[in-house]
Amino acid sequence: MEVILYIAALLAVIAFIVLVVYVVITLKATKETLNNVSNTMQGLEKQIQGVTTETTQLLNKTNRLADDINHKSAKLDGLFEGARGIGDTVKDFNQTLRQLSSTISRYSKEDQEKAAQAVKWGASILEYWNKRKRK
Repeated sequence: MEVILYIAALLAVIAFIVLVVYVVITLKATKETLNNVSNTMQGLEKQIQGVTTETTQLLNKTNRLADDINHKSAKLDGLFEGARGIGDTVKDFNQTLRQLSSTISRYSKEDQEKAAQAVKWGASILEYWNKRKRK
């Protein structure tokens, strides 16, 4: 019976050794997998840093472009203000010309009436003078 106990103990030891070997193999495979994951994560981190850097540069360029557009827009505002001032001046000038034209037209009508009366009076005086000469 002792022999059976030794054989059983020997089988238990062999089984334990096989189990330990499989656990070691599994742990080595797990270690390789974790190393690959670690390398992949490091590469991903580098790529994300590159994207972050490019994004930061793009945002800086966009901000500079927006500032440039705002600056140029402010200059255009001054130009439009100047154009509006010129438009107002032309409008005032046109209104003044209309008033002047209206005044000239009104005075010329009044002067026409006065001139017509003067011609009538002059004709009457000439007629009277001619009649007097004939007599």
